[in-house]
Amino acid sequence: MSDQPKRSTIYFDAALHVALRLKAAHSNRSVSELVNDAVRASLAEDQEDLAAFEQRVAEPTISYETLLNDLKANGKL
Repeated sequence: MSDQPKRSTIYFDAALHVALRLKAAHSNRSVSELVNDAVRASLAEDQEDLAAFEQRVAEPTISYETLLNDLKANGKL
């Protein structure tokens, strides 16, 4: 992959665009920097979620119905 920045057109909700531009101005950063940071954070969160799923792959699973019945039987519902 190239480290060169790539251009893309992104359409923001009008209110989000205003908020993003204001945040960029107040933080002395560009809109691109803010968007890149937000995307990186989202992708890192996805990676953490995938790692958590991998760690729990061997755990037993139960159905939703079984869970509800168990909660009811134990007086939690």
